[in-house]
Amino acid sequence: MATPQNSTGENGFCFAQTLNFSHPSPPPGEAGRTFDAPSRREPCGTPLSNGTASSGAPSPSDSCAEPLCSTNPGEEETQFGKGIKYVSAEGEELACGWGGFTPRCLQLFNTSKGILFFLCVASFLQGMTVNGFINTVITSIERRFDLRSYQSGLIASSYDIAACICLTFVSYFGGNGHKPQWLGWGVLVMGLGSLLFALPHFTTGRYEAHSAAEVGICGGNQSLPCAQAASSLSGYRFIFMLGQFLHGMGATPLYTLGVTYLDENVKTNYSPVYIAVFYTAAILGPAAGYLVGGMFLNIYTEIGREIDITPENTLWVGAWWIGFLGAGAASLLISIPILGYPQRLPGSQRYIVMRVSEAHQLKDGSHKKASDPDFGKTVKDLPRSVLLLLKNPTFIFLCLAGATEATLIAGMSTFGPKFLESQFSLSASDAATFFGYLVVPAGGGGTFLGGFLVNKFKLRCSGIIKLCLLCTVSSLLAIFIFFIHCPNMPMAGVTQTYEGSALPGGHINLTAACNTECDCLQETYSPVCGSNNIMYYSPCHAGCKKVSENLRNGKKVYHECTCVEKTVLPGPSDAEAGKCTSSCAKRPLLLFFMFVVILFTFLSSIPALTATLRCVSDRQRSFALGIQWIVVRTLGGIPGPIAFGSMIDKSCLLWQDQCGEQGSCYVYQNSAMSQYTLIAGLVYKVLGTTFFIVACLLYKPPPPELAPGSSDASENGNCDLQEHKPSLPAEEDI
Repeated sequence: MATPQNSTGENGFCFAQTLNFSHPSPPPGEAGRTFDAPSRREPCGTPLSNGTASSGAPSPSDSCAEPLCSTNPGEEETQFGKGIKYVSAEGEELACGWGGFTPRCLQLFNTSKGILFFLCVASFLQGMTVNGFINTVITSIERRFDLRSYQSGLIASSYDIAACICLTFVSYFGGNGHKPQWLGWGVLVMGLGSLLFALPHFTTGRYEAHSAAEVGICGGNQSLPCAQAASSLSGYRFIFMLGQFLHGMGATPLYTLGVTYLDENVKTNYSPVYIAVFYTAAILGPAAGYLVGGMFLNIYTEIGREIDITPENTLWVGAWWIGFLGAGAASLLISIPILGYPQRLPGSQRYIVMRVSEAHQLKDGSHKKASDPDFGKTVKDLPRSVLLLLKNPTFIFLCLAGATEATLIAGMSTFGPKFLESQFSLSASDAATFFGYLVVPAGGGGTFLGGFLVNKFKLRCSGIIKLCLLCTVSSLLAIFIFFIHCPNMPMAGVTQTYEGSALPGGHINLTAACNTECDCLQETYSPVCGSNNIMYYSPCHAGCKKVSENLRNGKKVYHECTCVEKTVLPGPSDAEAGKCTSSCAKRPLLLFFMFVVILFTFLSSIPALTATLRCVSDRQRSFALGIQWIVVRTLGGIPGPIAFGSMIDKSCLLWQDQCGEQGSCYVYQNSAMSQYTLIAGLVYKVLGTTFFIVACLLYKPPPPELAPGSSDASENGNCDLQEHKPSLPAEEDI
């Protein structure tokens, strides 16, 4: 069919009505930006791409077969100026399929809703793997491969390091290339990264967990040679880092090219809703990862092997690797349909023509360079593209605000389950499940609600930034909840002496008169909860001499514990395997305000992304998202987990001791952990609030005369070009 097409090779667009450019002598880069639609119809008999001719009679089936105006080649240059010409758009270019294989049944999915579905599945898998499974199993990986928190923080940050390396290349060339091809191959690489991440489970020996029943009770066989206890498995962290690196490479196109592909294939006022749905799937992914990952952690890592310890035991390592195998296989499968989508969806060009620019206006007018159809096609334009973005203060401060939010999100998503595990004395699987229950409604609901509010109130760019500011201030107020914390469960020799008196901070003394004859090893950490509601390092350190099994819950019960006996006379001197249950009265309050912080943090994410897309020129949107992600990851995503990991390490009370070498942390001081979290939250939330204020104050919108038909738009904030109702046909809701 004959359709108008940009001279730079843009795919065509079509209307049943003719359009007349009403402003005389438009400048060469701006031709076609402003137009009025007359009520007169000019039938044209132009050949279709399959060789047939279209009649002048209008019909729904050929409504897109008529050009915008006269197709006389001689009239194009005189009527429109340079930059617009009419060519035939080949039907194959807009068909869904792989190469020459484009079956008719696949064209049912060749719509904006179809690509939204597959991109949602891809973002769900990415979120479930990178922000769900990895954060859920981080404690188990630390335990299995003898890693410290800062090393696991490096594993988490490898994702962002890869993204920073790839973002400039992918967003610049992918933004002007075939976006679905970039997206499909990216999802495939992401799947390979998941499979690689699970590889260490299959290349290491069996995990041996020494039960307290064997080596832990007083008078038992306490010989545990250092050669047996020591491990060199920490070198596997480089395999995990490589897997995360592939995750970062694969996900790079997803949140840059995927967002712009959706944005340019739907109406402007529907774009925030589509992007919100896309990002909601990305938020629900981690939530599912926490829940499913928590279930897998209740399965012993060596499936099918008999084991005499329970998930509550700190030596337990769950089946952390199962989720990565499933997510990797699913990513490989979902990449196939994404690779089949065309460079542009059928009929999408109409939305590009109707779009009104809200780009920040630079004083020197250099922002107009980006309107040149040939701009950004070669590497030579890369420095100029970067310079234009750097001269845009609104864009810069939106990037900085995003970086502050990303630091908190990355840090809390990585160590949030560990925070709950310590504060509420939970097992790793229970903490991951708890955190999942917080993220599902708060993160997913906040993300979708943010896009809905932008669409509902038809907010323009300045109004969107103000909404982000309101959300950031709300979460800033809620973060003061970290002033409170749950007290540590009393632990003999760590938080208090065996006699019950306070123990000076940092002075660990696990030996007392009640267990000196037991000759206990510090390498055997298997906490038990005495009937006096005090935790002990192991049954041996509690002075327990006999062991049995509780038929009600399957946990081991230790008897004749001399250290427990001293404090509960004349009651039973028993101890049960696992941590003591916390009865912290502040738990509901702490969980509620954590929910509020997560809700308002994610509520601003889609509005901030929409404001970024609006404040730059159309041709720079993909590249602008790429640069923004570089800033966000460099200043936020990469240092976030490392900084939080280092802070959490500082609040450690009891370190693993492997023959004199420090391993992972066993017990954290809850008050210090809350204080460090509060300080970090306040610093970054105050910075984020400041950046949003500056972005709002410095934003300079285009003058009203550049937005034809915008009299209505200026009233309701709608950024769409207002069509003349008698002239253009009613469009179907997307």
